[in-house]
Order: sequence, then C-alpha cells, then structure tokens
Amino acid sequence: MTDSTPAHTKKFNTELTDYSTRHTENSGPYADDLDIDAIIVGAGFAGIFMLKTLRDRGYKVVIYEAGNDLGGTWRWNCYPGAGVDSEVPEYEFSWPEVWKTWNWTTNYPNYKDLRGYFDHVDKVVGIKKDCSFNTVVVGANFDTSTGKWSVRTQDGRVAKSKFLVLGTGFAARRYIPDWPGMDKFKGVIHHSSFWPDEEVDVKNKRCAVIGTGASGVQIVQAWGPVAGDVKVFQRTPNLAVPMRRRTLTLSDQEHKKVLYPELFRYRETSFAGFHYDWYEKNTFDDSPEQRDALYEQVWADGGFRYWVALYKDTLMNAEANRASYDFWAKKTRARIGDPRIRDILAPEKMPHFFGVKRPCLEYNYFEQFNRPSVDVVDVKTNGIKEFTETGITLEDGSHHEFDVIAVATGFDVVTGVMTQLGLESIQGAKLHDEWAPGANTYLGTSVSGYPNMFHIYGAHGPTLLSNGPSTVEIQGRWIVDMIDKMQQNGIKYVNPKREAAEQWKKHILELNDRTLFPTTSSTYMGGSIPGKAYEPVCYSGGIPLYKMEIRAALDSMEGFEVVRV
Repeated sequence: MTDSTPAHTKKFNTELTDYSTRHTENSGPYADDLDIDAIIVGAGFAGIFMLKTLRDRGYKVVIYEAGNDLGGTWRWNCYPGAGVDSEVPEYEFSWPEVWKTWNWTTNYPNYKDLRGYFDHVDKVVGIKKDCSFNTVVVGANFDTSTGKWSVRTQDGRVAKSKFLVLGTGFAARRYIPDWPGMDKFKGVIHHSSFWPDEEVDVKNKRCAVIGTGASGVQIVQAWGPVAGDVKVFQRTPNLAVPMRRRTLTLSDQEHKKVLYPELFRYRETSFAGFHYDWYEKNTFDDSPEQRDALYEQVWADGGFRYWVALYKDTLMNAEANRASYDFWAKKTRARIGDPRIRDILAPEKMPHFFGVKRPCLEYNYFEQFNRPSVDVVDVKTNGIKEFTETGITLEDGSHHEFDVIAVATGFDVVTGVMTQLGLESIQGAKLHDEWAPGANTYLGTSVSGYPNMFHIYGAHGPTLLSNGPSTVEIQGRWIVDMIDKMQQNGIKYVNPKREAAEQWKKHILELNDRTLFPTTSSTYMGGSIPGKAYEPVCYSGGIPLYKMEIRAALDSMEGFEVVRV
C-alpha cells in the first residue's frame, strides 16, 4: 500500500516518509552540504556496527536514519509483546567495551530491553553524535567521474560520499494490503511496525489481529490476558516453537563473561549463527525411539533449536521433515482445547514443510485460544473483503465489529528494503525496476551497476536464515576490509561484474534447490507481495560456507571491475 496523503491527515502511518522531519540545525550529520567518506542508511545493528568499525579505521561517516532514535527494528517495533527471537549473548555486539558493562534481565529481551541496550551502546561508543534522525533517503546515484554518491533525502538535502552502505536489514519496508475502506474505520488501527510509543488501551475492547507472523503471535500473547475480546485473522498457521524464556541473574552473566570472546567467535561457525547447530545424523539413521528422544530434548531446550539443531536432513528430505512436523503437531495440539481451533492452528495434515517458513518463538500463544475471549478466524478461503466504520467484512458477507485493529501483515521482505530508496545505477536504471523480475547481487553484499555501494543483512546473504548480529559482523568486517583495500591501493571505485552477479544468482538458486524452500511461498522465496518475483532471496548454504566464499572473492577481486584513481 502506497499513500501520498500528508501524514497529519492520514488514519495511520503507512510509509517511512511519514516520519521525515526537516531539522533546524544545519551542521554535523544534518548539514546540507555533507561530503564525507561514507553514508550509512539505518541505525540498527548493521548501521551501528558499520559506523563504529569505519570510524575506528579513520573514516568520516554519518548514519541516515528514518526513525527518531537508535535501534532499527527495535525502535520501530514497539507493538504489544514485541521481543527478539535470538538469545543473548548471541544477540548483541561482540565489542568488549559494550558487553563488559552491560547485563540483561532475561535471555530473550523485549523491545524495551533492547532500546535500553542501544542507549548503553551509545553511552559507551558514541553513536548518536554521527546520526541524522528522521532522515528518509529517497534517491541516490553514483558519479563515475568523481567517484562519489549523491544521496537525496525527503527533506531536501543532498549529500556526497565515496561509499554508500545500506544497513537497512530485511524488514524496513512494511506491507499493508490495499483493503478497501481502511480509512473509514472509526476505531484505532495501526500496522505492527508503525505502532505508536504510547500504549493502546485494549481493556474491555474488541480487538482484531490480522496476520499470524511473529508480530501477530506476540500481540496475541500480550492482548489475550487483558483485552475484552480478540479475534485472530489467520491465513496460514504459524508453526511456532517454545521460546523457554528465563530470568538471568547478574552473577550468572558476570561469571560467564570470561567465555564471551570465544562465544562470539563460535557463533560464526554454525549454520545459522547460533551457539548450536544441526545434529550430525540424518533423521532415519535413528530408530523411532531415538528420534523421539532427540526431538524431546531439543523441544525442551527451546528456541530455534527445534528448527536448526534437528537432524541435518530436516530441511532437505521430505519424509524427514514430515517426522519433525508430526512431533510438532503432537506437542502443539495437546495444548489447544477446542477441536475446531486445534485443527486451524495445528492441523494434523502439514500445511507446508516444517521450517521452510521461519518459525516464530512463543511462550503461551496456543494457550491464549483456550480463553473464551480469544478466537481464530480462518481467512485462507474466506478472505477480508473490506473495512467498514465499525469493523471488517469477509468475502462471504460476514461482519466482525472491532474497537482496535492490529495490522500484523509484515513486510516486503529483504528486497523491498532496498528498492524503496530511489537508487539509480550508473546506466540510469532504477533498482526498483531492475529487481522487478528478480533480485541480482554479487556475494549478497554488492550490486552490479552500483559502484561502491554495499548492503548488510539483505538480499542474497544468510539474512533470514541466521541470527542478525552474526551475519552483520561477518558482512560488516568484509565491507570495511574492502574499503581499506581500495584506499590502500588507490582504487576509485569497484563495480561488481554483471557475469559475476549472474554466477552468484545461479549459486543462490542451486543452494536453495537442494532444500525444501522452493515448495512454499514464504519470506525465503520473496514473500507474499502481489506480483513479486517468486525466487530465493537468501543464501541457504549456512554461515561458515558463506564466510569462506566472500573472503575468497575479496582476496581475488576477480568478480569486480576495479577502476583506479
């Protein structure tokens, strides 16, 4: 959904540009005439890692951030129940000066915890002084004669930099289906990722949650115990797995910190960047009793272990995958009392292969539906027709009345983040148009035709198949080392060769075709945006192989056109 209506007259925010503000200061990161080494887009994990690392190497760098503070997804995602699905210390920076002076209260922090963490990072490292907030990039092009990018923002500024680094992640472009009548609804309505900071009162209110991705699941867990009534509009069941959240004590963390340097190295040795990895056997190497014992153990340990610490053929072999689903269904169905709801939320027949959609973590999601005040509406075959002043009408004409609606429909994942920035190639093409038939990158860090532009935790990297900070630091170090190599060797710009990008795309496809991912429309296959190319958008070979391949490419530079000063 796109909307050019001024933000102050809109029912609810739908675009990043709704947050653009012209700042009164015209100096530092807010200067009209910036001309620096690098502009970074985004102030989440990726942008902050790049800012500090480049700055430490002596470069002049600024972050452009559309939001009003640090934290990236954790500044935007303040909807009820919002929290992270990676454990700490996996989910934090590896910088000793930061972790030595910080402790968590739980192994799975919520968004408030994470905002506090980013404030701590700023206090220790000093990030905000080099950030331009409420700054939305709307255009950028590279001049081969000067070797510089011109970056345009919504508030009218134009800045120049030798390097452009997109630390925009995979979820910065929200997806809001264009349902008729959304502006007519007279109650409270927000997209989960454009949620207001102030609390939305749901006590004794009739509430709708549209979507059952991670944000939908978390909102249901938060609203179920307090709202008057909750109806969850589900298109596809979320094959969510237990989180196993627990309290962390100060002494427990401080004693373990002697191991942190090794743990941060270790997280880059596993498939998905966690402190655990695939079980070394194939599923049917074990007897049924042995399989059940492994499933029980991994289930009890919790988190993404019941996804990427199962048998090593789980995402490759259909029958192996079915065995993991059957165990999931047995465990989950036992938690849901109503037979009708049980069959919608956890059907005996597998709706898609387990794990080919990123599962989310939950702690009492399924139990919420045992409350008489919480129900699920299956919209797989009876979709939403329109919004009215009082609620939502389905295709069959049935009407549901609400006071509060959470639109938890997710994002134009991975590729949509970069195509919304108005990026223009040296051939005069728009990235938005070039990627319409499908994304093309080289190494998941660069794009042919866009010299000296690098991206992190985006298209064709391990991204959605990995723990964010693990991939961010691997790709971030690579980018900084590339920039250093260029500076030391008098290189004006590097431009990925088109044939190198084509080979990388072929590699992405070949890796993906070894898995069960192509069988299902999912975020791994580009998401569910109408008209979007159905193709893999992530590198599915695992972090260790990815790290080895991009380092080899940096050593040889064979995939790049190298233009010297």
